[in-house]
Amino acid sequence: MMQPALFDVIEVLVDLPEHHVQAGTQGTIVHGYPNNVFEVEFVNEDGETTALCPMLPTQFIVVWQTSTKMWLTAEDQAAALVLHLPEEAKQEVLDFARFLHARRQARPGIAEGKQPTASGTT
Repeated sequence: MMQPALFDVIEVLVDLPEHHVQAGTQGTIVHGYPNNVFEVEFVNEDGETTALCPMLPTQFIVVWQTSTKMWLTAEDQAAALVLHLPEEAKQEVLDFARFLHARRQARPGIAEGKQPTASGTT
């Protein structure tokens, strides 16, 4: 698992009702504390701070890395999310990925992003 760093953008995995932050909200790591705790800042559309929350890495995933100045790929984000799941849920994700892969193999036009037309051809 990737170690979060100062100024990385994160996505919250759990609701933080005491800070009025919902799962899915993005924030920025602004400080690192001992014991792997990170201070995360959340802002509104006007750039005003709405919350500062100490968070553990189990409560978020990194979606943008300051070291590379790049957004993580969907694959990397999905892998990070899976790491936080219990074993049974990890198996469900694997089963669903296998289902999607088999469906793409059965309908090759879908794999290239082509949409079927009304006549059923791409």
